[in-house]
Amino acid sequence: MIVRFGYVAMSVLVNNASPSKTMTMASFNKMGDREAAIRKLERIAAENLHNTLRLLRHNLAHQIWVYRFSSKLIPLATHADLQDWNPFEALTPSFREVGDFVKKHKMRVSFHPDHFTVLSTPREDVLASSIRDLQHHKSMLGAMGLNATAKNNIHIGGAYGNKQRSAERFIENFSALASDIKERMTLENDDKTFNAVETLEVCKKTGLPMVLDIHHQWVNNDGEKPWELWEEIQATWTTPFAQADTLPETPLAPKVHISSPKNEKDIRSHADGVELEPLLTFLREIAKDTPFLDVMIEAKRKDEALFALMDAFKTLTGEGIEILDGATIRVTP
Repeated sequence: MIVRFGYVAMSVLVNNASPSKTMTMASFNKMGDREAAIRKLERIAAENLHNTLRLLRHNLAHQIWVYRFSSKLIPLATHADLQDWNPFEALTPSFREVGDFVKKHKMRVSFHPDHFTVLSTPREDVLASSIRDLQHHKSMLGAMGLNATAKNNIHIGGAYGNKQRSAERFIENFSALASDIKERMTLENDDKTFNAVETLEVCKKTGLPMVLDIHHQWVNNDGEKPWELWEEIQATWTTPFAQADTLPETPLAPKVHISSPKNEKDIRSHADGVELEPLLTFLREIAKDTPFLDVMIEAKRKDEALFALMDAFKTLTGEGIEILDGATIRVTP
């Protein structure tokens, strides 16, 4: 099994390269001149995209092929008071430069809209905002010229007093989405509400690929081990929404998220780095029946945590672990 590792949005090793610089609506309004304020938003966004390209070059230099974009590339893009603004008129060349780099070097990229993007909500205003956010993320990937293998990963959402009805509402609201939003989506288990078993059931009913978060599964489960669900989870990556416009002979590898608890008292928050266990056990359990796997590291120390994990794997060479490049290993069962 070939396993590639990636990290989320920010680098702690590349200086002054934040892709998430922002501007508040209060600051926007204080400027007084709306057009000038919009031009400032566009300048900030252009800088975020420039820094994203710097991070992708950093990734290439270290052979990191999996990366999650910051969702804050365009400040205030989905704010209700700015719906008449089309940021892509000014920013499409910058987005296309990022996308061209991704395609040239065959990187796997994604977004993870924040926890306010929920399709299980009973509130029409929250649903409308969530759909607007999914549309925005889809538009950013489209502006990069990336096909639907570049995904937007979300959670099911809250239970709102009735988890079964919330799951049904998610399915109903998902079914009503435009197809170009649906084909960009993946669904992840969470650490408090919808566990891996429940998320898998929704994925089966919607055709969505499931991203297994091993940390979330550890703190929120029905007593199962994560590898006991893996055959069914892996099967969700052969659905039409997983493949989208890819060729049948080049399926998209399943993806998992990993992180470690911050401490014994705060087991849900993420630590600076990633402990080798239980990841190693999981990888060895699934290696026999999984050709390829992409792993997103959600540690606080970002790329530094990735490099530390790779160093840990290097100590296991000759024990079923082979280092293939800066962020890729082969696991032999």
